[in-house]
Amino acid sequence: MVRSSVNLGGWKSRWVLSDWKRTEGKAGTFKHTAGKWPGDPDDKGIQTYNDAKHYAISAKIPELSNKNRTLVVQYSVKFEQDIECGGGYIKLLSGYVNQKQFGGDTPYSLMFGPDICGTQTKKLHVILSYQGQNYPLKKDLQCETDKLTHFYTFILRPDASYSVLVDNREREFGSMYTDWDILPPRKIKDVNAKKPADWDDREYIDDPDNVKPEGYDSIPREISDPKAKEPEDWDEEENGIWKPPKIPNPAYKGPWKPKKIKNPNYKGKWKTPWIDNPEFEDDPDLYVMKPVKYVGIEVWQVKSGSIFDNILISDDPQYARSIVDEYFTNYRQTETEAFAEAEKERKAREEEEARKAREEGERRRRERDSRYGDRRRYKRHHPRDYMDDYHDEL
Repeated sequence: MVRSSVNLGGWKSRWVLSDWKRTEGKAGTFKHTAGKWPGDPDDKGIQTYNDAKHYAISAKIPELSNKNRTLVVQYSVKFEQDIECGGGYIKLLSGYVNQKQFGGDTPYSLMFGPDICGTQTKKLHVILSYQGQNYPLKKDLQCETDKLTHFYTFILRPDASYSVLVDNREREFGSMYTDWDILPPRKIKDVNAKKPADWDDREYIDDPDNVKPEGYDSIPREISDPKAKEPEDWDEEENGIWKPPKIPNPAYKGPWKPKKIKNPNYKGKWKTPWIDNPEFEDDPDLYVMKPVKYVGIEVWQVKSGSIFDNILISDDPQYARSIVDEYFTNYRQTETEAFAEAEKERKAREEEEARKAREEGERRRRERDSRYGDRRRYKRHHPRDYMDDYHDEL
């Protein structure tokens, strides 16, 4: 088990800041801080620093393998900034890594965590590497986007089943066999199969014992209104023979249809059968990653300010759960209250700045009106104005 809480002393001796993108002036850095509204002021993480940069940092850990073991990867991230567009995920790295060159092209075994861009992209990545190729989770998972601390947990078991938790609540579960396109599927539909000629998929049939009553078709749709009477002023010579108006016939039932009964020979809706996929070849070690030696953070952000902390790599889901429970029990309320106070102060500052801007705008308007007003008065008393009046009179 590896637990890396970056508030521990000497974090710079364990975390190596990469030089990737630095010569291009595109590399950001990290600072050690508890943030603006911490649940615990002594609990510090590493926070992205400098806007619109690539951030890359990694730490070497004791080598671990998840063969025949449950793998738990958990960490916390807090987006203190209005991130706009950027990642908040971590990576597990296998094999040798030149940490000073660690960057976006460095191979990884797992990439896990949130990725936000605008109002549309709020994705929670789970990307696994298999035989040198990266495979994203096919399911669409959403991440948190507020400015509080959230814990992300990925659990991978020896039967290749997995769970994704956010703040100890299971967001998704399933199997590597079905939720990643790593191996061909075990079963495929038999494209050559055809519905048998004797397959009866009629759930209901006409009741053979239900016979149409004699004379049913002779019942008219309308009949003469028996209550109608010829008007007293009706003139046959002028209007012709009076005929009573038609009304719907209450005895008319519409076209005759036999009753329906359950089909005793119903076999259900025919479906294309599944067969074993001849291209499927099982890998009992599908879930096994190459031995993990490093944990890394490699993201790009428009606005910096994300705090990473509480990184845990373990084989004990219950221990991982207890860490999250501890945070939410002891620190979440404090963090929420601190954030609410910070938001209150921010809004007050914005309102004050807006008030000053309005006052400044009003002051400039008054000065402008005063200058233009003096200029208009001067212009009206200029001798040329009187000459214009003189020419008008002529």
